[in-house]
Amino acid sequence: MKKFLIVVDMQKDFVDGALGTEEAVKIVPFVTEKIKNHDGEIIVTYDTHFENYMDTAEGKRLPVPHCIKGTAGWELDKDLANALQGKSYVTIEKLTFGAVDLPALVRAMAKNEDFTIELIGLCTDICVVSNALILKAAFPEAEISVDAKCCAGVTVDSHKAALLTMQFCQIDIKE
Repeated sequence: MKKFLIVVDMQKDFVDGALGTEEAVKIVPFVTEKIKNHDGEIIVTYDTHFENYMDTAEGKRLPVPHCIKGTAGWELDKDLANALQGKSYVTIEKLTFGAVDLPALVRAMAKNEDFTIELIGLCTDICVVSNALILKAAFPEAEISVDAKCCAGVTVDSHKAALLTMQFCQIDIKE
């Protein structure tokens, strides 16, 4: 059985940059440890925006430029990048909250084998929940989980609400 670890948007701008939070900084050691100990497939998502971000629908609702491709804020957190050294992993750039191509990537990498999926990363209440629900819709019979200690939301309350939403949608929450 293949074991997929989906590392969602652990980029500098979400950890300690433009949209960083104290909670995001606190999960970095847990995320790096999870990556180091994972024996299986790893997919890393990158929230990806461009110089025209402020003209996009997202930019009009969240007027904080972040994860602009080619900037330091778009890069992975340095501790996370170090944890990935020597590991085999695939990256996927996503232009919105959920990576719509993620199910096809998982399907191709699974090569007709059974698999489990675990998601970790940022932000629980936006991108983690979006990707978890996309994956659950694509693979309703697959074991899909989220490690709560390896996630942080925009706020503590919204993190908890997103975990509850995912639990209601039959995604296992590890605490």
